Amino acid sequence: MQLAQFNIGRILYDLDDPRVADFVNGIDEVNAAAERSPGFVWKYETEFGGAVEVDVDNDPQTLVNITVWDSLENLHQFVWKTLHRGFVARKAEWFKGLDQAHLAMWWVPDGHRPTLSEAQEKLDHLREHGDTDAAFGWRYAMAHHRGTGDAA
Repeated sequence: MQLAQFNIGRILYDLDDPRVADFVNGIDEVNAAAERSPGFVWKYETEFGGAVEVDVDNDPQTLVNITVWDSLENLHQFVWKTLHRGFVARKAEWFKGLDQAHLAMWWVPDGHRPTLSEAQEKLDHLREHGDTDAAFGWRYAMAHHRGTGDAA
């Protein structure tokens, strides 16, 4: 099994606004770092790249990111111990705080590539039911899914 993750954020300004220039200019570098990271498997992309503007939650200012990793540990390493951490630290400058879950993770069979629709369903499931093995956040993942591909 591999770990899929879907996260969304509502950007505060248009992507060409100077107030989000550091974020916009860093997207390619963060994506490249992810692709070089141990355990990275795949990321959802369109012609615009890996941080994609789509209408999620009936909000066209929403950016989404879907990736697949070989383990929770490798995703955790990338998110919290690479240059990505600096972007997380600055998210309040660029993104509106959401009053509901904005990240969902779930296990997928090796080789599966989640669709945007599937990812939205997982996030909706997490929002409705809380953390379960079907869709979960960081705290639940760290408590219940420590091993590579350990879905139990």
